[in-house]
Amino acid sequence: MADAASLSALVKSLTRDTEERREAVGLLLDLSDLQAVWRRLGRIQGCIVMLVTMLNGDDPIASSNAGKLLNALSSNTQNALHMAEAGYFKPLVHYLKEGSDMSKILMATALSRMEVTDQSRASLGEDGAVEPLVKMFNAGKLEAKLSALNALQNLSNLSENVQRLINSGIVVSLLQLLFSVTSVLMTLREPASAILARIAQSESILVNQDVAQQMLSLLNLSSPIIQCHLLQALNSIAGHRNASEVRSKMKENGVIHLLLPFLTESNMKIRTGALNLLYTLSQHLPEELTEQLGESHLNTIVNIILSSPLETDKAAAVGILSNIPISNKKATEVLKKSNLLPILISMMNSSPSMISNSLAEGVAGVLIRFTVPSDKKLQLLAAQNEAIPLLVKLLSCGSLVAKCRAAAALAQLSQNSVSLRKSKKKSWFCVPPSATAFCDVHDGYCIVNNTFCLVKAGAIPPLIQILEGKEREADEAVLNALATLLQDEIWENGSDYIAKNAGVEAIIKIMETASVKAQEKALWILERVFGVEELRVKYGESAQVVLIDLAQKGDPRLKSTTAKLLAQLELLQFQSSYF
Repeated sequence: MADAASLSALVKSLTRDTEERREAVGLLLDLSDLQAVWRRLGRIQGCIVMLVTMLNGDDPIASSNAGKLLNALSSNTQNALHMAEAGYFKPLVHYLKEGSDMSKILMATALSRMEVTDQSRASLGEDGAVEPLVKMFNAGKLEAKLSALNALQNLSNLSENVQRLINSGIVVSLLQLLFSVTSVLMTLREPASAILARIAQSESILVNQDVAQQMLSLLNLSSPIIQCHLLQALNSIAGHRNASEVRSKMKENGVIHLLLPFLTESNMKIRTGALNLLYTLSQHLPEELTEQLGESHLNTIVNIILSSPLETDKAAAVGILSNIPISNKKATEVLKKSNLLPILISMMNSSPSMISNSLAEGVAGVLIRFTVPSDKKLQLLAAQNEAIPLLVKLLSCGSLVAKCRAAAALAQLSQNSVSLRKSKKKSWFCVPPSATAFCDVHDGYCIVNNTFCLVKAGAIPPLIQILEGKEREADEAVLNALATLLQDEIWENGSDYIAKNAGVEAIIKIMETASVKAQEKALWILERVFGVEELRVKYGESAQVVLIDLAQKGDPRLKSTTAKLLAQLELLQFQSSYF
């Protein structure tokens, strides 16, 4: 029964019904005492795969016998590798821990080349593969180090294994390797930097306090592939929530100055890595960015937006520009001269369905710069480049951040609508304007590109729809935009228009869950709206429950305004102690 033909027949029985499979694996286990049997069994096609399947099956007897048989077969290293390929890793891990040096290298090399799923990576991590591989890297010879690093690179795609790597203390060893100038160790530097890039995705890397500074010092001393990995790692580290100290140290070490030359790098991957890192840092170090970004750098970033084939590059570049403080008028002038506005708006309109959220958010952020209320000429430039229709569109189809920024830009534009409107007296015009240009809110003639009127732009319904939605982060920006319709000269008309578009109900509804700043603005709006008697009668009853609750349980800063409103609704005397 130990000859190849008989064994092949028995292996075929492993594919049949439950009873036959159980008998077949039991018989094979009995025969495995013969050395010839387990030597031949591993060579029979499908045998190990079927045994692993049975090991993981529902039949406890068959599973137990399959496990014993696999254990017997694993004394052969090739069989152990076949088992790993079939998803059973314990024999491979056993060799990594206790095998000969050659067996360890064989297993690590095989593991580095294996196409494994995240589930398999998890199994390998749980079975203890990471620790012996780290030991091989730290203590082994060159071949052992290389095979161990390549295997760890494969395993590090899983966050649980990244944590195991951090716990093993490998970060220090990897950095030491990158600083090494020994020619023999040069081949190890690329996989080492790749592993560091993966480890950096975990916030736990911050326990190594100087890791970012060490990576920065390596940037200009490394090959292009290693530079890419270091930039990825630095971007991950700089983006961690608790990395403020690390970012401060990076700032002290001149990180912006160090990165800017990479923007003209011919290697696209390096340029992308530098762009992404600059964008991450610009969110946290805007003042540092302002100091370092000269006219040539700004023009380089605009050129990337115009010419890069990668949308991720465009998004990062636009994001950097959106994070430059608005107070930097010199940057605004440079961006204006570089024709940034038509470039951005053309890009957004050319293929709107293909635009990513991050790119739309960046564009909306840049438009806040070009719509500051103190500069009507700049606002006019934005309007003439069709910025207003784009901003209105973002209110409906953008991400929450894009909606918030679009609302902020529209609010800035609308602040000047009253002063820019044309009187309805005909003496102002050589040719009388069309009746459709007349705006009931501004009580004059409004043309969107000249007076920035939110009513004529069709912005009010989508603004109110944001308030009617479930997410509250954009409320304050939306309320600021609506509040521009309630300026002193037009507040009654604005109140009526907001009410006609179901805005009053939406504002009352969000009062309980909005932020304190949004509540404050909502109370200001309601105070104006309830100045119109008809609206006070219509909406006062629905508002009073929310207002009473706010007066009793709300933020102390809102008590005075809330009390005034309750008095306006005749639910509280004006001399109340709430004042």
